[in-house]
Amino acid sequence: MTYEIEIRHLFISGGHRFVGRHGKIPQEFEMAEKEKIECVGGKGIVGDRFFDYKEDYKGQLTLFSEEVYLDLIERFNVKDRGPSVFRRNVVLAGVELNSLIGQEFRLGDVDMKGTEEATPCYWMNQAFCEGANEALRGRGGLRVRILSDGELSQGGHTLVVRD
Repeated sequence: MTYEIEIRHLFISGGHRFVGRHGKIPQEFEMAEKEKIECVGGKGIVGDRFFDYKEDYKGQLTLFSEEVYLDLIERFNVKDRGPSVFRRNVVLAGVELNSLIGQEFRLGDVDMKGTEEATPCYWMNQAFCEGANEALRGRGGLRVRILSDGELSQGGHTLVVRD
C-alpha cells in the first residue's frame, strides 16, 4: 500500500518535560521545530531526548496526525496551542496511523516499523486543554522503531507499507 503524505512539522526536544514528573510541575524542555531531522537506525533522531534511549526502544520516533490535531482545535475551540504540545516528532497528513501498527514501512528514505499507539496521558489535559486526554484515546499517534539511517524533511513524501 502506498500513501502520498505531507509532513507538516518536525520536532525534537533535548529533554523530558513530563516523563517522571507525576505530582510535579513539567520541566522546561520545549519542542524545537526543524525543517529536517536525521534518523539513525536502531537509535532514534539525532538531538532528541529518546536518541539511543535504550536498546530496541519502541518509541525512537513518534508520528501524529494533523487531522487529529485539527479535530481537537475545532472540538475544543482552542486557538493558542500548536501541535508541538503533544510532544510527537512528526506531524503529518494523509494516512491513518493506527493502520501502521505492526507494519514495516518506508517514509521518505527512512525505513520504520510501527510498534504501538503513542497513548495519551493525563498531561494532555494540561498541555492542550481539559478533555484532551480522553479525546486522544485511540488516536494519540504512532510510536515507531527506526530501521535505517536517513533524513526526513517537511513537505510531500511517499509512505510505502511493506508486504
